[in-house]
Amino acid sequence: MNLLIPKLPAPKEEDLSKGILESIDMDSYRVEKQAMQKLALPDDEGLVGPVPVSGGGRKPEPDIDVLSNIIKSFNDQFGTLFNDADRVAQRVKDDIAPKVAADPAYQNAKLNTPQTARIEHDKALAKVMLEVLKDDTEVYKQFVQNASFKRFLTDMVFEITR
Repeated sequence: MNLLIPKLPAPKEEDLSKGILESIDMDSYRVEKQAMQKLALPDDEGLVGPVPVSGGGRKPEPDIDVLSNIIKSFNDQFGTLFNDADRVAQRVKDDIAPKVAADPAYQNAKLNTPQTARIEHDKALAKVMLEVLKDDTEVYKQFVQNASFKRFLTDMVFEITR
């Protein structure tokens, strides 16, 4: 910052507010009444209901789908893209999702907002998919080139790792 200050132009006068009040025409402003509303509150006893105990302030357990349902959903949508779609779905659940879940930035982001978690999840998934490129180029190719496959895989891994 100190190196930038000499490069910036210096103000010509010490009083930076000089001339501002003269340049504003306060006579052209006026107060107008735009609407009149009456707020009617219900005539209740003013009782507040009990706090629900089901929330509890703890993180709910994620709904983890069984592998057979994941494989079925995967095969229904993308079974024709791969010769061995069951192996690809198994790999997503047993290899890709655990690596994404273990990413430190993603683990930290899950403690923050859901939007932050999703951003870090997507970054972690992209890193893991680069590792997949070494072993399974067809899965990586579909991830990069097929937008619907990428969206499905991203959503599925996010649900598994939440």
